[in-house]
Amino acid sequence: MPLLGAHMSIADGLHLAFDRLRKVRGDALQIFTANQRQWNHHGPSIQDIEMFRARWEEADHIPVAAHDSYLINLAASDDNLVVRSIEAFVRELRRCAALGIHFLIMHPGAHVGSGLERGLQSLVKNLDRAIEQAAVDSVEVLIENTAGQGSSLGASFEEIAHILTTSRFGGVMGVCFDTCHGFAAGYDIRSAHAYEATVSRFDSLIGLDRIKFFHLNDSKRELGSRVDRHEHIGKGKIGLEGFRLLLNDPRFRQRPMTIETPKGKGLKEDAQNLRTLRSLLEP
Repeated sequence: MPLLGAHMSIADGLHLAFDRLRKVRGDALQIFTANQRQWNHHGPSIQDIEMFRARWEEADHIPVAAHDSYLINLAASDDNLVVRSIEAFVRELRRCAALGIHFLIMHPGAHVGSGLERGLQSLVKNLDRAIEQAAVDSVEVLIENTAGQGSSLGASFEEIAHILTTSRFGGVMGVCFDTCHGFAAGYDIRSAHAYEATVSRFDSLIGLDRIKFFHLNDSKRELGSRVDRHEHIGKGKIGLEGFRLLLNDPRFRQRPMTIETPKGKGLKEDAQNLRTLRSLLEP
């Protein structure tokens, strides 16, 4: 059975994400390790690290992933943005290492007009520089597939495969698969036939063993829209059948899967989305 959970806020303390997850009965967690909309952050204090690790131990060491800042664009052509992005990604890796988090999920970035080929070259070069500078070997970078909105890279399986095969660190990197992004990029999972075609294509180009984490999000927009808009599970254009097929696929047994669906002031939406997902699990 997959390990279902959610992205949780770290407001008022990194360790409180575990308390929030417990309220919705989650078994996997994703967080930002710092404010995702600011460039400069100090590393977590010794007290922050101790409290986080203690709460993680209380949670039986469930799978935890961090997501990098939305500001980072390692595919940029602007020199100043590249420097800031590399420095920020180095800090992301080091914060994960300090906290004991094994997975760092990253958006591949956007070429912003320089073109796909050049954008991929810049991404790989700058990603390698950041990993080398961070000098940590306990954190695995996971490339997240994207919807292909604007000039975003990583919408096609071919692009992800290129990143993994050309990076000097590609052999120790993996993939986080987002259902909404994949659907928006044109990969259908709504029927058994479509689902198997998508999974088989990923396997042939990248390998299913590379998928270490999932984001489970329905899509507000139609197949191939290239628009990244998350919807509650079963309320969007993917529908319940696509999630039923994924959740019951024995090839993804024990994979952590977190929702990033819309939230209100409380956690009732997360609780409902996880109940919906669990209702789709077959004996």
